[in-house]
This record gives sequence, structure tokens and C-alpha cells, in this order.
Amino acid sequence: MEEKLASWTGPSSSTEQDKQDRTERMIREAIKGHAAFDSCDLRIYTKGSYANNTNVKTDSDVDVAVQCRDVTYWDESSPGTRTLSAHRGIWTPAKLRSELERALLVKFPGQVDTAGSVAFRIHSGSARVDADVVPCFNYRRYFANGTHRDGTKVFRQDGTSLINYPDQQLKNGKDKNTRTSRYYKKTVRILKRVENAMVVDGKHKKVPSFFVECLVYNCPDDIFLRSTWTKTVRGVISHIFHGLEGAEPDDGSQRWREVNECKYLFHVNQAWSRADGRAFAKAAWNYLGLTS
Repeated sequence: MEEKLASWTGPSSSTEQDKQDRTERMIREAIKGHAAFDSCDLRIYTKGSYANNTNVKTDSDVDVAVQCRDVTYWDESSPGTRTLSAHRGIWTPAKLRSELERALLVKFPGQVDTAGSVAFRIHSGSARVDADVVPCFNYRRYFANGTHRDGTKVFRQDGTSLINYPDQQLKNGKDKNTRTSRYYKKTVRILKRVENAMVVDGKHKKVPSFFVECLVYNCPDDIFLRSTWTKTVRGVISHIFHGLEGAEPDDGSQRWREVNECKYLFHVNQAWSRADGRAFAKAAWNYLGLTS
């Protein structure tokens, strides 16, 4: 058991990383080569498991955000005081999406799936991995105490939107990894590989990679400092299972959060539930043959 868990701590292979890097580079080239973006202030960056260095081979997709900084959407924490800012300039959600689609189709003819609600899906080739490219805008939330929080606003094709905090996710993951002597991200990779193995063996349904990462993130730092990988993984799975017992707490300070710590992990619009987290933990415990 210990040897297997140790072998699951590493990131995707150097060959896979080369494919990921090439995919990111080609997406950047496509966008920078598109004349319509010459006068647009764009920030192009990776996010998710690839950027956070928690990806494994089976989940080696590259997520790229294309953030238009010519427009900032904002709101305030006190309801009813202000609304989202009116858009000024040429860069509407529809135009940003349209121009990004054109740029990607030129670079990746016949390989771009435009049907997604949020992201453009670029299918892999022999020298590339799959990629999701997400158009987004600056977003700022103001609080009553005078502070603010910056993120991104993403528009779905049906006109609805969501807010993400990729910079906070990246920073918090790095900080936790430092606090745990670099064992946190290794443990995330172990649990992701456990999830992949359970799916292949028909022992559990597929669980989103980001959800797995968030579950592990909510475990106390000291669990990651135990003397063996078996003890660490046992502690993490046990904490997830017992920590998610019962209903969502009314006290916000007791609720689990995404890695960005800006959003609750469980809420009515989320794609997963506390029961899903417990079910994953129970399945992983049994699959690994852990004991009490």
C-alpha cells in the first residue's frame, strides 16, 4: 500500500507536461495573432489543475482563461445599493466570444467545439492535450468596510454568468503546500489517482477533479505531516467523511470553502453535495482497504 501511494504522488509525466506546455503556447499564439485583439487589453493565463500543479495524467487537460481587462464588472456586498456597471466600449461578452472563436478556428481548424455553455473545447492531437478556453472579464466585489476582492466574470451563452477567483485559488494552494512541507499537493494527486482508478474499475462514479482538490484542501494542515502516506491518506479520507456528516452549518465560519476561500463549497447551485463528498470518501476508503 505505502509503495503504491508514494508512486501516486507525482505530477503527470514529462512527456505529458511537454504536450500541456505546447497546447498552452499554441493557444497563446492563436490569440496574439488575431488582429481584432490588437487593441484589446487581454490577460491570457492557465488556471485549474495544470496551473496549480495538481494534475495527473488522466486529468491532464489545460484550462486557459482569456480575460478582457478593458471592461470591469462590479457589485457591492450591501444589496440594493448599486447594480452591475453598465458596459462601455466595444467588448461585450458576445463580441469577446465571437472574436475568440475566430482566432481558435484559424489555429485549430476542425478541432474546436463551440457548443459549450462557457468554454471552447479544443480537442487533442498527437502532440497536444485537450484544452478548455474560457473568455472572461475583470470583476470586482466591494465590501462595506471599504475593501474589495478581484476575480473574473464569466458569461454563459444563455446570458447568465458566474464569478471565479483563479488568482486566490493559485495563491491558497501554494500557501497550503508550503505550510505542509509540500505534502498537500502530493496528497491531492493521490486522491485524484484513487478516483481515476475507482472509475476504471467500476467502483465509483466519476468525481470532478476540482471537487477532489477542494475536499483535500479543507483538511487540517497537520494531517499532511504524518509519518507515512498511508497514515496521511487515511487521515484525509476520514476527515472528509466525518467532516461532511449532517446538514450544512448555519455558521459561515464552519462551512467548507473552495480552494479560493471566496466561495462556499456547498450551496444550492453547486454541481455536488455533502453526500457526494462522503460517498467519495467511503468508496476511496474501501477501495484502498484502509482500516480504522
